[in-house]
Amino acid sequence: MSAPTRRRKRLDHFLELARTHRPRYLADLEQLVSIDSGSYSADGVDEVADWVERRLEQIGFDVERVSFPPSPDGRRTGDALIGRRRGGLPEAAGGRRILLAGHMDTVFEDGTAADRPFRIDGSTAYGPGVSDDKGGLLAGLTALEILTEHGADAYDELVFLATPDEEIGSPASRTLIERTAAHMHYGLGLECARENGDIVIARKGVADFRLTVTGRAAHAGIEPERGANAALAAAHLTVAIQALNGHWDDVTVNVGVVRAGTRANIVCPQAELRIEVRAATTTDIQRVTRAIQEAADHPGVPGVTVEVEQLDLCPPMEDTPASRRMLEHARRAALAAGIELGAAATGGVGDANLIAGTGVPVLDGLGPVGGADHTPLEWLDTTSVPQRIAVLADLILSLGDAGTP
Repeated sequence: MSAPTRRRKRLDHFLELARTHRPRYLADLEQLVSIDSGSYSADGVDEVADWVERRLEQIGFDVERVSFPPSPDGRRTGDALIGRRRGGLPEAAGGRRILLAGHMDTVFEDGTAADRPFRIDGSTAYGPGVSDDKGGLLAGLTALEILTEHGADAYDELVFLATPDEEIGSPASRTLIERTAAHMHYGLGLECARENGDIVIARKGVADFRLTVTGRAAHAGIEPERGANAALAAAHLTVAIQALNGHWDDVTVNVGVVRAGTRANIVCPQAELRIEVRAATTTDIQRVTRAIQEAADHPGVPGVTVEVEQLDLCPPMEDTPASRRMLEHARRAALAAGIELGAAATGGVGDANLIAGTGVPVLDGLGPVGGADHTPLEWLDTTSVPQRIAVLADLILSLGDAGTP
């Protein structure tokens, strides 16, 4: 039997299993969506973690639960989970380690689940987090269940990572994500697919900067010539930095905050700018960083100095040859399931960025089709559930064996 024929038979079996799981998937999804689990609703996130931990253990994963200290302002996130299962194909024989990553938090406040409960209208499910990311998290768990039922273990190791704080930039779990990803061969992000069904091949990176502009105070009416106006320099800098837009493809630069001065009769002695840069490649982020520094070195007002601080950097998930090879594996599985699978680049960031930043090739958007994330209209296409779960299960096996054609 040829490899394509074997793969088609395997995919058909996965589809059959996924259709069988669909009623349970929807019942489980209702249960998860009914839990308020905003990023700072630690008890709610932990309730989701309890549920996910039980499910992982039921399918043979060893689970480590990780707690985090409160943030400097005293706010607490929930726990993270790392589930691991060894396969039957060691790395020396071609087996690969694969990381599946999803998040348990949402953007919604406590009470939202009661105010806007889970419902299904026709073939569309609605509710807070139904798409982002409880539908995707559950799709990953269901794909692992299908692999277990199929008796498939042609991989070195599967790792399932569920995080509590993706919606606020993963401040607590970032180190854990990077440490876990560093040992993987491939990363699979469980965010849901785009509204048109595309998965995600690339995500922009984000760099945040603070510019502190220091001038010299003086009486604005009596001796303004003795002053150095930091507000004026901030205005020059705002214009110069905003003008960087359009210089490079897939790069956006935004001066989002400008603060200056305390009184109208004082030549402004200090100002502050907050800047966000989004770019598709690390190279472009470095280019913009140099351009911002160049503008800061020439603020346009004598006597003014400018300090540039990079406050944060979320690395881009770049469209690479390795991720394109992963995409071809996914597309072959999708075709066997009757799906034409597209690939999109997005300006939004997620935990997949942090995985990619460790050098691991990543695909994201491997959950069911959904949309209107972060809004009261968030939805999930329930008809897409069996196909997407089957494709994910097949992709895991295809990547798990380095000898798979």
